[in-house]
Amino acid sequence: MRDTTTIGSVLGEHARLRPDAALIIAPETGQCLTYGALAENTQRLAGYLQSRDIHPGATIALFLHNGTQTAALFLGLMSVGYVVAPLNLLAQRSQLAWTIAHSEARLIFTCAAHASQLAEAMADMGAPPPDVAIIDIDAETLFPSVETPHVHHAKPDDTALLMYTSGTTGTPKGVLLSHANLLASARAVVAWHGLTQDDRVLSSLPLYHINGQVIATLAPFVSGGSIVAPHRFSTTNWWDLVEKHKCTWINMVPTIISYLLNTPETRSFPQLRFGRSASAPLPPEHHKAFELRFGIPVIEAMGMTECASTVFCNPHDARRRYGSPGLPLGVEAAVVDDTGQYLADTATGELVLRGPNVMSGYFKAPEKTAEAIDADGWLRTGDLGYRDADGFYFVTGRLKELIIKGGENIAPREIDEALLSHPDVLEAAAFGIPDANYGQDIAAAIILKPGAAYDKIALDAFCLRELGKFKTPRRWHVVTDLPKGPSGKVQRLKLAETLN
Repeated sequence: MRDTTTIGSVLGEHARLRPDAALIIAPETGQCLTYGALAENTQRLAGYLQSRDIHPGATIALFLHNGTQTAALFLGLMSVGYVVAPLNLLAQRSQLAWTIAHSEARLIFTCAAHASQLAEAMADMGAPPPDVAIIDIDAETLFPSVETPHVHHAKPDDTALLMYTSGTTGTPKGVLLSHANLLASARAVVAWHGLTQDDRVLSSLPLYHINGQVIATLAPFVSGGSIVAPHRFSTTNWWDLVEKHKCTWINMVPTIISYLLNTPETRSFPQLRFGRSASAPLPPEHHKAFELRFGIPVIEAMGMTECASTVFCNPHDARRRYGSPGLPLGVEAAVVDDTGQYLADTATGELVLRGPNVMSGYFKAPEKTAEAIDADGWLRTGDLGYRDADGFYFVTGRLKELIIKGGENIAPREIDEALLSHPDVLEAAAFGIPDANYGQDIAAAIILKPGAAYDKIALDAFCLRELGKFKTPRRWHVVTDLPKGPSGKVQRLKLAETLN
């Protein structure tokens, strides 16, 4: 391929070499967006925006669920030099209003299903709201054709994506990711998994999710492959979509794996090369059970928004480790103590990262950028973990989510994994609660499997056996949902606030 240092140049090359190749397949409508059609739609989009006096470099927000035009807007806007700001459909009204104002978006694309929710949030804004364009995400085209092709040559270091973090405390932070950041991350994924133009992924992760953006969209886009992108995840048609569209890999999060394990499905899918799980730790019990049931190797990985999604990933061979996100992918990694000194193998400290996919900073927050990235380019992740003698990394918790009971540090994930091996527990999250004697003690929120009944005595006995008395939760909460950020990680601090 020719020079492909920006998303627009990648699209241009695919449209030139393989215009009729499928890119996005929408199972609800049967539509197939080809690389050539995306290039044509992108020219129409550029003409539409410039007719509204909105020029490259401006920020355009998306408040949309998955669909053909959602993907076309996401890729197309970046291709012609705009900054995309995906908005989380699950955000609270006040948080959504704050994010819109902070992003300085000139225009928001939404659809009829979300227009009233958006209008309510914008009514809370202190500043004048941006314009809104209501679209049909399943339309074949949105904008009239343009006589003069749009020409804008973005630079690799130009910002392409303004992605807001989940914000477990305080307001969200706007992560600035350039074309170079995004392509470095996508190409690392392509190389690691050996993706080619013959590969096709099934992914229902939304395009306001960094995993859905980079792993499930940009990586196949870079490799020239294709994406089956349903509006949302459903256990009833997941495997039918794999079979019908001859998918060669599936992109998941641990919650999807958990729900698929609770279906009666027993078919095998010989064309599937692998499944990929990221965005939250995958409990080893679920990992092993999924592979045994479906005969598909699951590659556990870890990403974060500030690194354009790619951080660690397990190899596709016998070296992979259950319970580990794997080896560094596209980054340098290290473990440091609270003074910034490097720690030896097996010693627990904070994970730090450096590489071409690391963000340029947080939007309009130089002080937070300076706190996160040091003078040598190392990004503080806020994750606690260690590296083993073979170079595999393990994450034991978050700095601010540690439970400190009687001076002892307890990683909530250890308790989660024990509870998830219980036959009646579908999802679980441990968190700290105030205690007059220990400073903190342990609580756990659990979602029971269909048909299971809450039995405190049995749960206590199970945890005493699996974890010991000191790590057995003192308090139980049976819930129907766990609060999660856009990346799929459980917001333990929010659990502690709402359940205590």
